[in-house]
Amino acid sequence: MVVEVITLVQSESVRLDPDRLGGLYRQLGDAGAEDVVCRAIEELAVRLTNCERLWRDRDWKALRKCARSLIAISEQIGMVALARVARLLTDAIDNGDYVATSAVLYRLIRVGDKSLTEVWDQQDLSI
Repeated sequence: MVVEVITLVQSESVRLDPDRLGGLYRQLGDAGAEDVVCRAIEELAVRLTNCERLWRDRDWKALRKCARSLIAISEQIGMVALARVARLLTDAIDNGDYVATSAVLYRLIRVGDKSLTEVWDQQDLSI
């Protein structure tokens, strides 16, 4: 008989590289940088969803490709933590460790959600 159930709360810290975003704004101007950031955020959200679907389908090759694309996009706009966790996901897939792949994928989703929210808040963009 279970007397007490303990719920574990997963909390992820995210790191954004403000220099990367600042560089985009200096290079592209306000309108250009906002366009790049908005498109990147939309693409990251789609790809995070795709990663989960590919994991459910056990399509490891496509999942790895999707994770690699997350690295490139997140680095472009300074999402350091998201890029790092996406790299860990590709490592787990490369090692054939599908238990670790599952754990890292759900960490990627948590970090991704929090990172997307952080960038929206930091850029003061409206959804």
